Amino acid sequence: MIPYPRLDPTIIKIGPFALRWYGLMYLLGFVASYILVKRQIREEYRQGLVNDFKREEGLLEGIVVALVAGVILGGRFGYVLFYNLPYFLHNPIEIFETWHGGMSFHGGAIGVVLAGWIYCKRHDTDFFKWADRFVVTVPIGLGLGRIGNFINGELFGRPTDVPWAMIFPQGGLVPRHPSQLYEAFFEGVVLFSILWPLRGKRWPSGSKLALFFVLYGIIRFFLEFFREPDPQLGFIAFGWLTMGQLLSLLLMFLGLVLFLYVERKKARQEVAHAAR
Repeated sequence: MIPYPRLDPTIIKIGPFALRWYGLMYLLGFVASYILVKRQIREEYRQGLVNDFKREEGLLEGIVVALVAGVILGGRFGYVLFYNLPYFLHNPIEIFETWHGGMSFHGGAIGVVLAGWIYCKRHDTDFFKWADRFVVTVPIGLGLGRIGNFINGELFGRPTDVPWAMIFPQGGLVPRHPSQLYEAFFEGVVLFSILWPLRGKRWPSGSKLALFFVLYGIIRFFLEFFREPDPQLGFIAFGWLTMGQLLSLLLMFLGLVLFLYVERKKARQEVAHAAR
C-alpha cells in the first residue's frame, strides 16, 4: 500500500478569496487549449486554409470565454441533474455553492457544446471546425482535472489489495484504487497522444469531435469499474452499471450518430460537386 499524500486543496487564501488546486487545474486546461488551438490556426494559415488570421484569433478569444461559462454551468447543472437531483431539489441554494465540489464531465460536455454552438451561430462561423480544433486539446484539461480530484481526495476508487492502493481521508480505513490517477493517465495522456497527432488531418468537419466522443466514452466506461460509485446512487442497473457508464454509453452513441451525419453530409457535397 502507498500512503496517500495529504495535500492542502487550497493553495493560498487571502480573506474570503481562496485559490484551490482544482480551480487552478481548470484554468491551466483552458490556457493550454487556447495556446494549442491558436497554434492550429497558425498552421492552417501557413497552409492557406485560413484567409484571415486576425479574425480567427478574435473568434478564438470569444469562444474560449463562452466555453469557460459552458463548462462551469453545464458541469454543475449536470451534476445536479444526473447525480443528486433529489438532494438539490430540497436544498436549491446549494446548487450555486460550487466551492463544495460536484461537477459532471458529461454535463460539462453538454454545456460546452451548447455554448460553442450558440457562439458560432451568432458569429457565422463553422461550429464543427472549431469543435475539431478544440477536442484534440481537451485531454489536457481532463488529465489536470483528475489530478485536482486526487488532491481533493474525492472520486476515489473501489476497495482493492493491489500494492499501489491508498487510503483516502474520505474513503474510510479501506485501501482503494487511486482511480483519479488512472483517469488522469488514460483520459489525459493516452487520449491526448491519440488525438493531438490527428490535428492536421483534413477530415470532414465534425469527425474529430465524433472520434473524441467515442474514445472518451470507451475509456470512461472501462475506468468506472475501478471507481467507487457515487454513494447517493450506487449501481443503477444489473448490480454493476454506474451513472458514469450509462452516460458514457450515450456519449459513444452520440459519437457514432455524428460520424454517420458527417459521412452523409460529405457524400451529399460530393454528389452536388459532381453535378456542377
